[in-house]
Amino acid sequence: MEGDASAFTPFVESFQAKIFQYTWLTCGQREDAEEVAQETLLKVFENFDQLREPEHVRAWVFRIAKNFCLMKRRRSVFAPERELSLDELLPSTDGERKLQIPDAAEAIETAMLRGELNSRLEAAIRQLPEIYRSVVLLRDVEELSTADAAAILEVSEDVVKQRLHRGRLALRKALASYVEAQ
Repeated sequence: MEGDASAFTPFVESFQAKIFQYTWLTCGQREDAEEVAQETLLKVFENFDQLREPEHVRAWVFRIAKNFCLMKRRRSVFAPERELSLDELLPSTDGERKLQIPDAAEAIETAMLRGELNSRLEAAIRQLPEIYRSVVLLRDVEELSTADAAAILEVSEDVVKQRLHRGRLALRKALASYVEAQ
């Protein structure tokens, strides 16, 4: 594929939107995300001959995107200050009973169709510390396997599972009042 300009257009078309969405939610700034997405696609195209396992091309592309995002964030003042504890992410208590967040899939699915929930969800994802945001994006948005997410993030599968759990708890907490109101 390297040097084959005709292969570049279909490749970009198949990955551009997904890479941009991932980089925008990871980087937090539209301009940074556009730059990172472009750098990612160019790097992938230039180094496609180095891909050892073609069946894992998506994971390879997202790993490159993650690395560019990390480089961009290192120069950013928006880097996360600390890791959240599990206790901070649990729903608040109301007297003696715990706040119950309904797990009504149909109600949530119906609400997700509304633009307001999507906006709130995107905002909540952007507010997550980067270590949780990247896992949530790879597993829940891009629907990659735990193994692929672990490879992209260069951590163990157990770390991916832990961060995904904490990220989902944080999102649930951030969206709880809105979902209950619905």
